[in-house]
Amino acid sequence: MLPHWPEQRLATPADHAACRELIRTGSRTFFAASLLLPPAVRAPAYALYGFCRLSDDAVDLSNGKAEALDRLRARLDAAYAARPAAVPADRAFAEMVLCYGLPRALPEALLDGFAWDVEGRRYETIDELNAYAARVAGTVGAMMTVLMGECDYPVLARACDLGVAMQLTNIARDVGEDARAGRIYLPLEWMREAGIDPDLWLEDPRFSPELGSVIQRLLDYADVLYLRAASGIARLPRRCRPAIRAACYLYAEIGRELERRGLDSVSSRTVVPASRKAFLLACCAAGRSAQEHLVFAPLPETRFLVEAAAASSAYPFRDMPVRRRGFGKQAEWVIDLFAQLNEREAAGRIRL
Repeated sequence: MLPHWPEQRLATPADHAACRELIRTGSRTFFAASLLLPPAVRAPAYALYGFCRLSDDAVDLSNGKAEALDRLRARLDAAYAARPAAVPADRAFAEMVLCYGLPRALPEALLDGFAWDVEGRRYETIDELNAYAARVAGTVGAMMTVLMGECDYPVLARACDLGVAMQLTNIARDVGEDARAGRIYLPLEWMREAGIDPDLWLEDPRFSPELGSVIQRLLDYADVLYLRAASGIARLPRRCRPAIRAACYLYAEIGRELERRGLDSVSSRTVVPASRKAFLLACCAAGRSAQEHLVFAPLPETRFLVEAAAASSAYPFRDMPVRRRGFGKQAEWVIDLFAQLNEREAAGRIRL
């Protein structure tokens, strides 16, 4: 039983099942990593993903994007008032908020990031890009850490590092896809230093060695944040570490795959083969980082998230007894899942 459940449950088992289906179909990488989470953390994590995913989709798929943001803020108001909209993800999210005391500043910052997308903002420097990544991804890292019962400042700082690193990896992977939608997320300063005029390039987006150097520079920056994040993973509750380490390994591998493909993220979208994901997941069983003893201050752009999350009161999950399937069995199960997905991918039946 999770802590502090309201007497009247806000979400039904069907609502939680709907959130699980959203992550299963929306992100196979995150879904596979989530299977390594303890059940008591997995359910609220699915609720968090469901709300974030539907919020993102509501903005991306709406013609009146400003109005869509207004509706999202109203839905957030309703969730925090324990009167969620009649949507499975909203009901599950509202119940999670009530149970864990999730600071409202965190999902509000996420919606601010969506607003920046609506405005079509571009980012001159890496610091400005970090501020965007903090809102659309660092927030998720901070919220997940609260769900795991860790509100220590250093751990939260590393969770935000991991979220920012993942978002920068996304940006490096999606350069062509974003350009065809009229967007540039690469630091404009870096593009100019490489001899690329951002506006002219956007008129005819093509890959070049110069663009590749900018993408490599972004991946190198993200790799530093992945290393910083390792010290935070080591301080999470023991049973939560494998899942977060898996997400870190699997996401960082997108950058390695992009490098193997010559850094061209304009002509095609980089996908990590399922067999490679299975191998990395197996490595997580032993995973102990040489960086665990290091301590870093939070990025200036994520400090406000760390401070907001550190003020929350979360469930002390680390002392829960082990239940049913141990990590070894969980890892074997997820590796088998990846093997099956790899077979289907080879047969052309799915795209990971």
